[in-house]
Amino acid sequence: MSMTVYGAPLSPFVRKLRLLLAEKGLDYQLQIVAPFNQPDWFFEISPLGRIPGFRDGELSLADSSVIAQYIEEQHPETIALYGHSAAERAQIRWLEKYADYELAPLTTFCVFVNRALNPTMGKPCDEAEVQKAIEDKLPRHFDYLEKTLAGNDYFVGNRLSMADLAFACQVINMEHGNAQIDAARWPGLAALQARLCQRDSVQAILPDECRMLEKLLARAQAPH
Repeated sequence: MSMTVYGAPLSPFVRKLRLLLAEKGLDYQLQIVAPFNQPDWFFEISPLGRIPGFRDGELSLADSSVIAQYIEEQHPETIALYGHSAAERAQIRWLEKYADYELAPLTTFCVFVNRALNPTMGKPCDEAEVQKAIEDKLPRHFDYLEKTLAGNDYFVGNRLSMADLAFACQVINMEHGNAQIDAARWPGLAALQARLCQRDSVQAILPDECRMLEKLLARAQAPH
């Protein structure tokens, strides 16, 4: 087992790598590194100090998309999660980028941080910002993704890909923040998320995440 993922389980970018590795049936170890105040040695792996970091033997990499595409190319014998043609690969990379750069600021860094993470650290929730994200900003992104899904079971080639996993990872964080996709308005996306969350790869890690959040919140609320 030479592959190591460095990061925190509640990070959607760390989760994305863990799901990819699980879907490919590849062994790895997770070494916990917080998203802040990292040890000095971590900057040798991730110069910007961002999680996840990754090591495979002597090779060190940072950035979840770069790492994921390396694993894809390094293990061609496993399920292909970046498509089977140049067109599919481009579509998948675009949708992965869309999830990481357009959804993440709202699902993770707004809804999740305010509603799920801040209470575990004794910090206030900015509910006004959460409502703005849910009501004003996310709908146009979900409209676009619903149209892109076009009634299919998966985003690209109607088979599981990194596009689906990247999307699911962001929505999971939103769900940790007690917000769900409106199934009446975006039935395809809601069905996709439900389908993905039933996969063995997700079920292997999601219950632990929920328990972790519960423990962190209980610790923060305990009398000192």
